[in-house]
Amino acid sequence: MIRLYGYWRSSAAYRVRIALALKGLTYESVEVNLLAGEQRDAAFRAHNPQGLVPALEIDGAVIGQSLAIIDYLDALYPDPPLVPRDALARARVLGQALVIAADIHPITNLRVLNRLADQFGADQPAKEDWYRHWIAEGFTALEALAGAGMEGGPFLGGDAPNLADICLVPQMYNARRFALPLDAYPKLVAADAAAQAIPAIAAVAPERVKPN
Repeated sequence: MIRLYGYWRSSAAYRVRIALALKGLTYESVEVNLLAGEQRDAAFRAHNPQGLVPALEIDGAVIGQSLAIIDYLDALYPDPPLVPRDALARARVLGQALVIAADIHPITNLRVLNRLADQFGADQPAKEDWYRHWIAEGFTALEALAGAGMEGGPFLGGDAPNLADICLVPQMYNARRFALPLDAYPKLVAADAAAQAIPAIAAVAPERVKPN
């Protein structure tokens, strides 16, 4: 049995939903309402002591951190592969994915935005400006890194989406949500559009999984 603890608009949980969808895996979804602070409840921390989503439970074992979860899924269910086996190709894919997962996301997530308000008095426009700034910084680098991957296919992964695309799709969703102009990132826009055209990926978009 597979159980995913997540939040419908969490970009990290969105990554895992995409990976599960591409693998064709069925799972139970458990919603953890971040706005209500449910991630800090003792009941959830029993599953993930870090108090963050996502957490994935497979046959009683619980894993946190979206990239660790996806790596585990790729090891258990290798078809289709989400990370290349070739060492250099693998390093390049991880490098692209980490531009988002390590550089953009950690400083733009909900707890950081809340801290900006609580400690420094940032109002909503200031928080949104912060968000757009760091997405733009990361996207500028990723657009330059995307050149090789775009050869021979529309995805960052070439002919098929890989871990970098899985990280890109939720971050593009957030970029549009915060009204970041995307004209400077044509390769990223094209890769995102190609991914969104895959029914399995489209089916797990935030609005498609939002609780009623």
